[in-house]
Formats: sequence, C-alpha cells, structure tokens
Amino acid sequence: MSGSTIIFFMLAAFTLISAVMAVSTRHIFRAAIFLLFTLIGVAGLYFWMQYDFIAAVQIIVYVGGITVLIIFSIFLTQQAGELLPKQKMGRQIFSALAAFCGFALIMLQVYQHSFNQTTATAIEPTVANIGNRMLGVNEGGYALPFEVVSILLLAALIGCIVIAMRSKPVTS
Repeated sequence: MSGSTIIFFMLAAFTLISAVMAVSTRHIFRAAIFLLFTLIGVAGLYFWMQYDFIAAVQIIVYVGGITVLIIFSIFLTQQAGELLPKQKMGRQIFSALAAFCGFALIMLQVYQHSFNQTTATAIEPTVANIGNRMLGVNEGGYALPFEVVSILLLAALIGCIVIAMRSKPVTS
C-alpha cells in the first residue's frame, strides 16, 4: 500500500467519522463543529486529487461561509449548550429512508456514467480563464452551478435566520 493510498484512506475515514458524528450528536454546537470537520475533510480530498481550485472554493463557500453562518446563528440563540430533543421514531425512519434513496440515486448515476476520458485540451488555470468558464453559458460554461451555489448560500442564510429567531413567550 502506497503513501498516497494511506493518505486517501485517512482523509476518507476522517470525513466519514466527522459526518456520522455531525448527524448523531444531540449537541447543536458540536454538530456544527463536526460539520466543519467534514467539509474540511472533503476539501482535503480535493487537495489530494490535485483539484486545488475546487478545494479552495470548498473552503471559502462551505467552511468559510455556510458553517460560520450556522455557528453564528447558534451563538445568537440562547440554546447553544442545550441538548437537542430526541427525535421520534417516525422521523428517524424517514431520515434513514431519505438517506438510502439519495445513496441509491448516486450509485445509479455512477453506474450509468461511462467515465470515458475526453480528448479536450486543458485550459491554462488563469483567473481570466476560470472567470470565463464560471460565467459562461455555452458548452463548457459553469453559469448554472454558479447560480446554484448562490441559491445554496441564500438558503443557508435564511436557515440561519430561522435558527437565530427567538420565539416570543406566550402571555396569558
């Protein structure tokens, strides 16, 4: 087993363990920190595959943007140190079913994709070329994923606002 393979398995194990801890802990702040570690592990995998730009975007958008928003919204509430309520069995079953369906959909797409090597020439990774590709709407452009990331950030911001809103006590 080579050193590169060992590094891959270490990064993969770190990411998977952090992800399981993020969804299984009942402390909301710890869940956010484990999410942070999971996203850093995914960025580490991108660095390992030598996709430096995608790794940097992963760190900036997800680690630096979404996770920090979530942590700030947790700190804005008074419940940062409290345990989350234990979920009902119906929700746990629905969550497991949704996770299984998502996994099955991903595996179906992986098995249907041919993964043929393209003969397209690689572009030089300059800021101008990356910008033209990111905002391009023609073949090889990434305008749609760019817009999806902006919608994701907006959804995270709205979710953080919902987490941070304090419920007003009912007076009778």
